[in-house]
Amino acid sequence: MARPAGFEGSAPSCYVTGGGGLEICRDGSEAEGVLIAPAPCAFVRGVQILRLPRTEAPGPIQTLFQGQTPIASRRDEPCPERRAIDSRDGGSLRTGRTVEALITTLPPTADRFWVDLPEERTKSRGWSEPTPAAEGIGPRDPIAVAGRDWAGEAYSYVFLLGQERVGVANAQDDAQDDVPTRQRRRRAQSDEAPADVRRRVQIEARTLDFKSFEIRTRAADGYGLAWTPFEPKGGTKSGRGRSDPPTPAPVIDATGKPVASACTAPAFETHGLAGSISIVDRTYHYVYTDVLPEDCGLAPEKRRTGLYLRTAQDLSGPKVWSVAKKLAGPLPPGSLVRVARAKGMQRWAVSYSCQRPANAPGGPVADICLQYTADMNLDGIGALKLYADPIEAGRSPAYLGLRSGGDGSGRFDRSAHFWMTDAQGNLDTPSIYPNKGGFLTWLDRLAPTASGRDTSSLYGRPVYWATWTVRRTDAQ
Repeated sequence: MARPAGFEGSAPSCYVTGGGGLEICRDGSEAEGVLIAPAPCAFVRGVQILRLPRTEAPGPIQTLFQGQTPIASRRDEPCPERRAIDSRDGGSLRTGRTVEALITTLPPTADRFWVDLPEERTKSRGWSEPTPAAEGIGPRDPIAVAGRDWAGEAYSYVFLLGQERVGVANAQDDAQDDVPTRQRRRRAQSDEAPADVRRRVQIEARTLDFKSFEIRTRAADGYGLAWTPFEPKGGTKSGRGRSDPPTPAPVIDATGKPVASACTAPAFETHGLAGSISIVDRTYHYVYTDVLPEDCGLAPEKRRTGLYLRTAQDLSGPKVWSVAKKLAGPLPPGSLVRVARAKGMQRWAVSYSCQRPANAPGGPVADICLQYTADMNLDGIGALKLYADPIEAGRSPAYLGLRSGGDGSGRFDRSAHFWMTDAQGNLDTPSIYPNKGGFLTWLDRLAPTASGRDTSSLYGRPVYWATWTVRRTDAQ
């Protein structure tokens, strides 16, 4: 247990984790702040702050995140309100270099590669409410990690999530072969499947400098692996003056199958594959959530998730990841879990989206929860009790008690949280916070925009940061 079941303190303080050997403390003195308040035509989502091993470019610090697709013309002033309308449009991978002193402000960044698709934005004159439309693919979720630097490899890799259209006849593929016949029959008797159903797939890019990227594509014969440079010629979203961008190929696992989400869904309702990658003992550990196969017949918003692990020895080969191993589940629908080796410890740190318990200060509002394992045994991740019963409520006493953000009425949104890592994807902190356990980032879709308009729940919404403190319970 973390906080006692009857905990009703006036403010979050400390709770025990790590098999009873650690205590995480966050009180009113813990550091928090705004990382960026984007313009109406911009968004920042899933910020990973990456410490590289060298101080010269592209180090010492790179910031990576999912941002907006570039605008075709910069003639519109001021920056126009925007809203994505195509489900494939996950925006752009954006990166930027910074130094330790600027760690609590977003550095100058630039688009690196993207998908050119339609969007919805206001006219240059006046302002009107756009017609309702869903946004983006939700999410694109970049994850950066070093290549085999112990073997002299200079590349860093970035994994992202794309979508592929799946035919209606294949809406429930062979990944669901273990679903009971009775449930499949109920599914067949349900409402007709949507005409446009999609599945998440993992895609991959590599870079030497975090400015230019090569995209994992198929070779000319359609079967082999190739790395194709992304070369925008002219830099306009309309595509005029530059070649068509390369089409990414899904990452393949040891069985020769694409790394894809277990369930299909309508375009804007796909889930799965979001997580983190960390290197321990020269092995890549990709920990992510995906929908439980037995829940594929439910409405997308009701599908529970599980926590899965894939491992790899080399990110550049034709077959990258091992087959998936389930670590934990069921977890609430839409759960986001990040896992990395803890800073300065032989333990795993596990952060996850959660709700505070009903008897916590402020009631059951959105927060980010954090627990540590007792050691580096991977089974210890699955042994953690991430959520209290009932699981569907998503409540946990291991919440950090974040204060920043919100709409002013006590409601908060803690979307797409990530943290600062070293090049191996494991926890790190800025040098200005040497004694902290970690440096967390998240998006708040409810916090006011700089323009004061609620045209979009994503564009213009601020991103926040916070630290936490962890200590041994036997420390004096």
